[in-house]
Amino acid sequence: MDTFDLIVIGSGPAGRRAAIQAAKLGKAVLVVENRLRVGGVSVHTGTIPSKTLRETVLNLSGWRERGFYGLAYRVKKEIEGKDLGARLRMTLDHEIDVLEHQFARNGVRTVAGRARFVGPHRIAIRNGHDGETEYEAARFVIAVGTAPYRPKHIPFNQTNVFDSDDVASDPRVPRSLTVVGAGVIGIEYATIFSALDVPVTLVEPRENFLEFIDREIIDEFVHELRKRGMQLRLGVKVEKVEVDDAGFAVSSLSDGRQIRTEALLYCAGRVGATAALELEACGLTSDDRGRLTVDPKTFQTAVPHIYAAGDVIGFPSLASTSMEQGRIAACHAFGAPMPPAPEYFPYGIYAVPEISTVGLTEQQIKAKGVAYECGVAR
Repeated sequence: MDTFDLIVIGSGPAGRRAAIQAAKLGKAVLVVENRLRVGGVSVHTGTIPSKTLRETVLNLSGWRERGFYGLAYRVKKEIEGKDLGARLRMTLDHEIDVLEHQFARNGVRTVAGRARFVGPHRIAIRNGHDGETEYEAARFVIAVGTAPYRPKHIPFNQTNVFDSDDVASDPRVPRSLTVVGAGVIGIEYATIFSALDVPVTLVEPRENFLEFIDREIIDEFVHELRKRGMQLRLGVKVEKVEVDDAGFAVSSLSDGRQIRTEALLYCAGRVGATAALELEACGLTSDDRGRLTVDPKTFQTAVPHIYAAGDVIGFPSLASTSMEQGRIAACHAFGAPMPPAPEYFPYGIYAVPEISTVGLTEQQIKAKGVAYECGVAR
């Protein structure tokens, strides 16, 4: 049985950074990825695909030049799914090649397969051909990421009712779109398709969205969305979704209204991809959304030799913060001097237009009774 100093389960931003940091400390590292190629959710269905899609849309639609040439300006008149998919595949192949080279250069071993714990220091990895192989390690980092939450009352069919993973793997341009969920992912995709002049209706059960962003920024953002024709349905729930005889997705809302669009994208939450890990074998449990609880300074779980980082531990679920979490976890695991955890992480939301923020909002500053001044650049 092969033994390692560290086994990292997952090769997204958190897993990648943890593995390379440990390797630079001279440790023997194994990375387990359940896909055939490394990269994790971030490369295959998350961060990289959505940002590539956004950039492709902005380029082909002439979005950035419309302020000069007018709203009717287009670089390409008819933009189809194949236009988006070609750039996407090229970008993903490049990102995966870079990551594979990075692992090889640092002596990190990788294996494809689905991991499960069979003891506190042992995992079994199953692939489709050779059965299971067991590996041991002194320490682990769980960085398996998340998967879209798929409630039973939503008839997902990958044709006209789909989730964010489906969009990333097979982008299409519907004639009209309902987006359910105004979190970061929902907002990004809703505004990307709106930039293609697709009529978009955004449905969110809360009265507000992106509540960790300063309200003044959100007010300006909402004004921009409404100005370009996006319909916002806030404070209502989607109680039922059906596909009618014409192939349209019909959403029944809690206020009695119905929305009929060619496609529906469901982005109302994600769950930690921990179900297959058999955590009970190593003494861990996840919450009802599959997430793991960690020490916020060290990213150590309740089992001292097991760490968790990235989206699987919850908010803020951003690639940049996940990388830092993975690095801190690896440093703590092997007693290396840890970079101090930032008091505030910067957040970037790649909507159209984009939003970035760091530190406290004006509302939080007021609540703390701290004197402050506001500046607005125009």
